[in-house]
Amino acid sequence: MAPDRGKATKPSSSRAWDALTPALSEWILTATAAMGFDRMTPVQASTIPLFMAHKDVVVEAVTGSGKTLSFLIPIVERLLRLDEPTKKHHVGAIILSPTRELATQIHQVLLSLLKFHGPSAAALRSLHREEVEEAEDHQDMQTYPPGTLKILPQLLLGGSRTAAQDLSTFLKASPNLLVSTPGRLLEILSSPYVHCPQSSFEVLVLDEADRLLDLGFKDDLTKILGFLPKQRRTGLFSASVSEAVDQLIRVGLRNPVRIAVRVKGADGVQDKRTPASLRMTYALAKPSHKLPMLAKLLRQLEPTPLRVIVYLSTCAAVDYFQSLVPSTLPHGMVLVPLHGKHPANVRQKNFSKFANSASPAVLLTTDVAARGLDIPSVDLVVQIDPPSDPKVFLHRCGRAGRAGRRGLSVVLLQPGREEDYASFLEVRKTPIEELEMPEISVSDDEADQIRQAYIDIVLQDRALHDKAQKAFVSWVRSYSKHQASSIFRVADLDWADLARGWALLKLPKMPELKNYDKTAFVAREVNWESYEYKDKQREKHRKVAVASGADRPKLPSNKRGVSVAWSQNLERKVGKEVKRSKKQAKREHERVANMSETERAREAETQNMIEQIRRQQQMPHLHDDVFEGFD
Repeated sequence: MAPDRGKATKPSSSRAWDALTPALSEWILTATAAMGFDRMTPVQASTIPLFMAHKDVVVEAVTGSGKTLSFLIPIVERLLRLDEPTKKHHVGAIILSPTRELATQIHQVLLSLLKFHGPSAAALRSLHREEVEEAEDHQDMQTYPPGTLKILPQLLLGGSRTAAQDLSTFLKASPNLLVSTPGRLLEILSSPYVHCPQSSFEVLVLDEADRLLDLGFKDDLTKILGFLPKQRRTGLFSASVSEAVDQLIRVGLRNPVRIAVRVKGADGVQDKRTPASLRMTYALAKPSHKLPMLAKLLRQLEPTPLRVIVYLSTCAAVDYFQSLVPSTLPHGMVLVPLHGKHPANVRQKNFSKFANSASPAVLLTTDVAARGLDIPSVDLVVQIDPPSDPKVFLHRCGRAGRAGRRGLSVVLLQPGREEDYASFLEVRKTPIEELEMPEISVSDDEADQIRQAYIDIVLQDRALHDKAQKAFVSWVRSYSKHQASSIFRVADLDWADLARGWALLKLPKMPELKNYDKTAFVAREVNWESYEYKDKQREKHRKVAVASGADRPKLPSNKRGVSVAWSQNLERKVGKEVKRSKKQAKREHERVANMSETERAREAETQNMIEQIRRQQQMPHLHDDVFEGFD
């Protein structure tokens, strides 16, 4: 039985959408049918009734299980059942996502849903036609009378637009639902023109909640929560909520209902954290055999995968291998690179190119594409490098096998100690099995042929050699940061085979190789004096540098001039920054303590003047209220 408004009842056991009527509007039923969702998924059947019935929810569900509609439908229904429209420049709901790609995807699903709600669809069309008009002028353009409840969403992303542009759009359109990444949302909420009062704000949703609570987002999230009323509905959604429960409970939830939807294993007993349609496997491969094995896998799988995602550990590795891998892909298959250091417009363009490609496509990427993204028709996920954070492994695999579609995930492990990674994952309730495909095994001769083909490409442009050196160093640093440090040990690496796998012309000068006998790696003969950059300007600078003897790069070193590892050098810099910040804060505290009342008043007046100028030039900040939910 569906719950009445405001009454919390047990979720319906039926998964038919009309089982939730009258809680769901007729247009929602029409929308879900038109979008191809004949029945609710288990997570939707469990979550929607509770979230609509004034309950906070913490939802842990396998990837690809339909979490997005689980929070979009309750949000839309709640906003459309208010007693009166949300006031101008007041926000009714916020959906927070850790990445631009996921936020964009949520926004697109929301727009697809709102096409079936007449007043909202009309308002969105009007805004699209008259982007420069004031928000109140749009009311006159609607075919619906003033005061009609509707949803006007706004997507807020850093990078592609400035905060000032997004604020200008907000002031003109007066949206009542924001879909955003943390940084840009914080900038917008800091404006005195954006309001989230108790009387207007209804719902906060944190999608991929555990990622939002990672170190990089915690500070922004803390400040965001300080702008929102405590009396609100909050929903936390992720595929792996359990590992951050202690922190999640502190973000302001009141007696939340915990919903965990998993899949039973083949034996009917074991809990799985991935869809039943996804097969997760591993294959053993030496470093020099990994990319050749990828090429064979793409050729041997029947039918040919329509979408493939290949994960590397660093942005520099993607930048390097994007020039090499296409030469070994099956005919007609395109490669698209994507990583977090691409400009926002490039990321969006490449993501769309991959998702909408008419021919089979490979996305060569990092963990920026590991979470939440619902890319149609992903049949295969290959992890060339296992993730440093084991929590990410599950999210990577979950890009395939979504919404009941069959999918295969393969992680390539080096023989030896890395084989223990399979047991490690099983302990974490993420079991994987060995991939039994003898036809994808690679011989040393086959690997060497592909290596020579890659080297031929590298020799065409010295810039690729530079990228290879940078990428290799960044990969070693990433490898040394694996959380499963007893399995992934730099001391166990086969440097010569790694160099062959990376098609290096020479091993880079790095402290980790200080005691390594570099004669074990036989590199191709290269005339370094005549080895040129394709870019003529860059080649001109190189020749000038060679002539002046200034072309030798310097390694990071300590005060005594002794070379140190890149990772150690980075940690030392971070430590110095922390000490510097503490000293500066101490000096500032002592300075203020020694000031007279007159001096303090004068400084306060000066500060007010500075703040007024800042408000005119850039995004203003009203106050520094901080939510104290975190340690």
